[in-house]
Amino acid sequence: MGNLTTSFKKFMQNKNTVTVVGVIAAIFVLYIAYTMRINRAINPVVVPYASEQIPAGTQITEAMVDTREVPPSMLQGDVIRTKSDIIDKYSAADVVIPEGSLFYKRAVVEKEQLPANIILDYPKGYVLYNLPVNIAATYGNSVYPGNYIDIWLKAVYKVADEDKLTAEERANANKIMYGKLISNIQVLAVKDASGRPVFQNIDENRTPSMIVFAVPEEYYVLLSKASYMRTYSTDIVLVPTNESVKDEPGELEISSEQLKEWINKNTYWTEN
Repeated sequence: MGNLTTSFKKFMQNKNTVTVVGVIAAIFVLYIAYTMRINRAINPVVVPYASEQIPAGTQITEAMVDTREVPPSMLQGDVIRTKSDIIDKYSAADVVIPEGSLFYKRAVVEKEQLPANIILDYPKGYVLYNLPVNIAATYGNSVYPGNYIDIWLKAVYKVADEDKLTAEERANANKIMYGKLISNIQVLAVKDASGRPVFQNIDENRTPSMIVFAVPEEYYVLLSKASYMRTYSTDIVLVPTNESVKDEPGELEISSEQLKEWINKNTYWTEN
């Protein structure tokens, strides 16, 4: 055993031998690397594709997606390789995904990234209402889509010429009416002045300009009446609630029949 060890040491100490062994090892490593690269280039990869044409702005369901093997050379750019990154997402608003096409990241977006995503979220028979807001009104930009809010109304009688006021009007001029008008409204969107979702890109620090929600037409009319009053200076105020953390949020409802009657008494509405 000792003679064998001594012979091996002498063999490895020979410079020519070391050179030959090094060359053989380098060739072996290069062969393995080349083989792996060739295999990666020719072995097919399973990727999802559109089993039917998908119109722009459409939710992508599992029935619209199938898989097939393609050569790696086809996977150029931002090809999506897993179905889980596609199912329940949406095709971009400006993209039609052809039947048989692979899916690309630029063509598949979240619902919040669609310009008109709010039209997908509210019940039939409801009407969208756009409430102007600012940082203060949203409690330091703390109101998010999916949150619930209550709507309160503040009204102050406008005094143009106090000498011409009736006794009732003069009495009202010294009063502020304030109360909760509608409860449990779910926020659909918070957008900036350009209509972009405020929380879509937090790095841009977008400023809220409008909160969008949906209410029954009767409530929409009531809110519109309150906002367009001329005799009274009115403010529609949102107040966040904790309904979104409950298993069963409270129902959307009028909170004050008295406020409702007062608004209707001091305004009118023309039907189409």
